[in-house]
Amino acid sequence: MVNIITPLLTQFGVGGIGGLCVGFAIKKVAKIFAVIIGLAFLGLEYLAYVGIISINYDALTEWANSMVAGMGVFEGVLTAIIANLPFATSFVVGFAAGFKYG
Repeated sequence: MVNIITPLLTQFGVGGIGGLCVGFAIKKVAKIFAVIIGLAFLGLEYLAYVGIISINYDALTEWANSMVAGMGVFEGVLTAIIANLPFATSFVVGFAAGFKYG
């Protein structure tokens, strides 16, 4: 019986600790990636606000439609998400800051 339980406990322990470490690392990398993408979109929105660039939202919506074409039910939802990335990104950054400091 000990010959069966000991390897099982070892595998659970190593698997659990490994999973914890990988999950922690992925969460940290995902946060960094979200901040970088959010700041990039905020920068683009600022440049559009001050008139340096112009964002063609109709073309963005068409591009989003072409990217998610053929996805069935999710097509409209993904198009709306992609077309509204500046708002969504700033919301995510704000949410992350609030979650972190709140």
